[in-house]
Amino acid sequence: MSLHLVAQLDQLKDATPMVFTVAGRSIGLIKSNGRVHAVRNVCPHKGAPVCRGSFKGTMLPSDPGTFVFGMDDRILQCPWHGWEFDLNTGRTLCGHSNKKLVLYPVTVKEGAVYVDV
Repeated sequence: MSLHLVAQLDQLKDATPMVFTVAGRSIGLIKSNGRVHAVRNVCPHKGAPVCRGSFKGTMLPSDPGTFVFGMDDRILQCPWHGWEFDLNTGRTLCGHSNKKLVLYPVTVKEGAVYVDV
């Protein structure tokens, strides 16, 4: 793997995926809560461009008749089938432990965003 300069931090809008080509791969950068996530723009379920989906929170397990919303600005939802993925781990919330997003390490230095691909 090697470090690639992808963008300037001020180019990224909060909670809005932006897609770049890095080393021949489509990679989405998402800035949220002072952190930048880099994710391969391919849903492991059916290959959709996952970064075209929404970035939000989700409903959490709760008691019957109670609705608890959480994981704000951590969930990337696939635009094709609605699968939800936790950007901290890449894991799906759909119960399929073998289906994970590919996440890349990110370094922010002097306002520049580097991805290790």
